[in-house]
Amino acid sequence: MSWQIAVASTNPAKINAVREAFALAFPDVQCHVGGYKTESGVAAQPMSSAETLLGADNRLHNLQLQLQLQLQPADFYVAIEAGLDDGMTFAWMRITDGKRDGRARSASLQLPAVAVQRLEQGDELGDVMDDLFGTQNIKQAGGAIGLLTQHKLSRSSVYQQALILALIPFLSPDWF
Repeated sequence: MSWQIAVASTNPAKINAVREAFALAFPDVQCHVGGYKTESGVAAQPMSSAETLLGADNRLHNLQLQLQLQLQPADFYVAIEAGLDDGMTFAWMRITDGKRDGRARSASLQLPAVAVQRLEQGDELGDVMDDLFGTQNIKQAGGAIGLLTQHKLSRSSVYQQALILALIPFLSPDWF
């Protein structure tokens, strides 16, 4: 058996997290994971849990529409939207197969006050972290999580865990 998994992002950290989560959750299924540029309809740096969830919902909906129009349906559609809430960064995960829906929120990561101040002024987290740590395009690698945990965790590893939680309705369908 094989599935087509469509991800509402071209970010390698997000695509890899989806690939790894589906491989762990469904080891007997061959999953083909593809990323697609998809708009969130919210600010580039969402500043609340509600805005972040709306961004994930919008990405999921827009991805489904995009692939239906291109006559490229997928077995699963996945959206990940990162945001800020009370000085902490996190992400919402949304997954659907058209019949069931799953969602989960990742672990939250406390940010340095200087980073939060810049985010409140309109900067994006990846750019802020690149400036503070002298990195380039960290959001497509280990992310703020990797930098602040001294690479004990990565953006992808934290997303992977939350994605598995969002897959609960598909892992235990009798309850959903």
